[in-house]
Formats: sequence, C-alpha cells, structure tokens
Amino acid sequence: MPKTTTTSVTPPPAAVARDPHWAAKLDRLRSRKRPIAKLTICDDDTIRQALTRAKAEHDTAVALGDEDSQKTTAQALEAAQAAFDEAAIVLTFRALPSGEFEALKAEHPPTEAQAEDGQGMNLDTLGPELVAAASIDGLTVEDAAGFLKTWGTGEATQLFFAAWDVQTHVRADLGKG
Repeated sequence: MPKTTTTSVTPPPAAVARDPHWAAKLDRLRSRKRPIAKLTICDDDTIRQALTRAKAEHDTAVALGDEDSQKTTAQALEAAQAAFDEAAIVLTFRALPSGEFEALKAEHPPTEAQAEDGQGMNLDTLGPELVAAASIDGLTVEDAAGFLKTWGTGEATQLFFAAWDVQTHVRADLGKG
C-alpha cells in the first residue's frame, strides 16, 4: 500500500484578510475566555431539602400540565431558590492557560510510592496550589490547604475536582462534518 502524506496549506494572508468570515472567526477565537466552574456549598440541610422538594413539586406540576399548580409551585420554587442562594457559599474557578497548568503539575512530581502506584504527580502537594491558582475568589494556598485537610473527604474531593475539572473541560466538538 503506498504511503500517503498530508501537508498543511496556509492560505495567503491577503486572501484571509479579504474573507470577512475568516477574519470574524479569528477574532472570536482570539477573544475566547477560559472555562469557569462553580462549587456551591450549602451547610443548611433544611434549606437544601426545601429546594429539592420545591423543584420536584414544580416539575410534577409542569408534567401534569396543571397551570394553577404550576403558578403556585413556581412561586414556592422561587422562594426556596432565594433562600438557598442566601445560605450558599459559591466558589468560582477558572482554567489556567495550558502552559501554566502543565508547569504547575510538573512542580509536584510524585513520591516514590505514588510513582510505583502509577501516579504522575503528587496530588497532596498539587491540590492546594491548584485550588489557589484557579480560584477567582482569591483563595490562598494556605486557605486551600486548610480546607483540603479539615473538610470531610467528600467535600475536600469536590473542592479539588472543581479546580481540576475546569482545567480539563472541553467546549469543542469534533463533529462528523
């Protein structure tokens, strides 16, 4: 079977400049913002359960097509959401430029034991640094380290993954065309 090669063809700059669609696309590509993720924490179980219940009741009213019930449940849902928003703490994280993220990971090599387990980095030391670096709210490394050590395992894991997942979030689709 003959070997095939592909070459990349760069259109002439003058042609690109004459094509307003391409120029507009380049402008949009250049002005893209990095992904953002939020971690919402609500310590009040009563308020969280009330919001869950209000959502379920409203969804049921919508599914049944009961307009009177929809209005009533929509008002209850709005009130429950407002109470939740008042009680909740929202932490916001932004993806780092890829070079910064890779450099940060490289600064935290695995211990011998971690490397033997197949880990490519030391998540114990990376965690606080990543949470702080990705935080839009200004969390410090010390804050992040304290939260990761003192919060319950599930919540500490969510904090770490809020900062990690936004780094690996993909907003592109290769599609079929």
